[in-house]
Amino acid sequence: MPDSGNLKAVDASQRPDSQSQVRVYAMPPGEDASPEEIVQGFLEALTSDDPEFAMARKYLTKDASRGWDPDLQTTVLENGPSTGSGSVGDDGESGRSFPLTGRKVATVDKEHAYQLDNAAYNQVVHLTQQDGSNGKEWRIDRVPPGVVLGQSDFQRIYWSVNKYYFATRSSGATGGGQEGLVADPVYIRQRIDPVTETVKALLDGPTTWLKQVVGTRFPTGTRLKADTRTLAPDDQGKLTVPLNAKADPIGQERCTEMAAQLLFTLQDLTSSGVEEVELQRRNGSQLCVLSKDRAESVASRRTADHPDFQYLIDDRRRLVRMPASAKGKVDPEPVQGRLGSGEQPLRSAAVSRDEERAAGVSLDGRSLYMGSLVSTGALGKPEVRSRAKSEKDGLSTPSWDGRGDLWVADRDPKRQRLLWLEQGAGDPLPVKISGLDGRIEAVRVSADAVRVALLVKKDGKTSLKIGRVERTGAKGEQPDISVVELRQAAPQMEEVTAMSWAGGSRLVVVGRESGGVQQMRYVQCDGSVPAGATLPGLTGVKEIAASEDERQPLVAHSDDGIVRLPTGAQWQTVVKEGTAPVYPG
Repeated sequence: MPDSGNLKAVDASQRPDSQSQVRVYAMPPGEDASPEEIVQGFLEALTSDDPEFAMARKYLTKDASRGWDPDLQTTVLENGPSTGSGSVGDDGESGRSFPLTGRKVATVDKEHAYQLDNAAYNQVVHLTQQDGSNGKEWRIDRVPPGVVLGQSDFQRIYWSVNKYYFATRSSGATGGGQEGLVADPVYIRQRIDPVTETVKALLDGPTTWLKQVVGTRFPTGTRLKADTRTLAPDDQGKLTVPLNAKADPIGQERCTEMAAQLLFTLQDLTSSGVEEVELQRRNGSQLCVLSKDRAESVASRRTADHPDFQYLIDDRRRLVRMPASAKGKVDPEPVQGRLGSGEQPLRSAAVSRDEERAAGVSLDGRSLYMGSLVSTGALGKPEVRSRAKSEKDGLSTPSWDGRGDLWVADRDPKRQRLLWLEQGAGDPLPVKISGLDGRIEAVRVSADAVRVALLVKKDGKTSLKIGRVERTGAKGEQPDISVVELRQAAPQMEEVTAMSWAGGSRLVVVGRESGGVQQMRYVQCDGSVPAGATLPGLTGVKEIAASEDERQPLVAHSDDGIVRLPTGAQWQTVVKEGTAPVYPG
């Protein structure tokens, strides 16, 4: 720490390192502060770690403070708000108006949901003079809604957390057995009691975009007990959560499902230290207790599955595998079954999440075959055929969801389709896609089976879209499947060339920004970019594969062959000749 030298002002929205552990402490208005100083002080106070924005309110009149709700929304601007020169208002010298302008990046709504928005931001801050302890003083009497700040400050202050909810029957994500949990990403202020805020966000229910396909076990209206101020685990990692009267009549089985939602949600808070959750009735009596070790037996996360192998197509066009835990160069071995024999040359493949079946696309891209990885039976006839005349068209790399169904896109220019095969067999069912504008180049379904990532090409450019999967129809009948509410997930990139799911709500993408070079980064399915999103560079990346088990290394097909990126290391070549690397899924 320097102990000498002059102080200098820092623009809170222009820090070069937004991820450094910088804390901003808001300052109160100075005596005889000018209107310009009041506006700037207020904007800087919005970037502080002040829990209730108490210091920011000191820049407002009492009436303005009462009417201002900072939780209404958070507007994220590309470079922070710009303030123009103030102008005299209609009320003469007693008022001043200052424009706030900028380019929006996103808005975080009252549900804590991140929503992309690239519109222009134009608001006005109005000031008036009021009586103070030292005579007249300037204060803001008209303030824009919510909070506004720059993107760098947002990444420093806010933290992406996955809330977890159960897939509903209509989403079809269970596939029998345990009901799966679905990650619902939201943003909270990471230094302002994150445990309590995360629990409150979970109790508020799923975000609007996802609520059609997920549900909560908490009864409607369940909140924290009225006098609860803060939640924190004890020395043994036990978190006690007192609930209001809505939860009083809940039975043991449902209570443990509620506790499982809480436990999985709090795992994203790496500093929370929560190992066990106890839910309490309003009178303080115990509803249930659930430990982290038992949570998987109550509710499953498909992303918790640990793959045994990584797979690729070798130089003999066979499906081969290598141990997921292998280090350095390895010699892949052909999979058991016909897809590993080479009798049907392949250009891509997908392995089911239980690693017992695989779907392979023929070298010409026109046929999809299904094969066992545990027996050597005949390959059989193709499950899907494309009429595409060119090899660059035809079938995409297929993708398995967490319930054992298979998805593949037919890129035939004359008959473009997204197809779904129940349990990977039978007649392929066309999937309806609302608002699709372009041709599907690639498809990846999330492990929870309620979201699908699509690379969509239009006018020579390819972008990443995320859609919600909805299923309708009577039980026992073939469902009517549709993908709705497509939204962009990598707006920073002008061209996306490869992608893969890399967690409950995270993807890894390969692409380039306008005028830039190829790069790899993580993105959230809501379009936000998490901290530390950029990955080490790699030359000529053509394909990328990630496991939804985030402990597993990335695998890529590049100019250096098949390479892997272990945690905390650099890219390592594992196979010199090979293409189409995939994890199960």
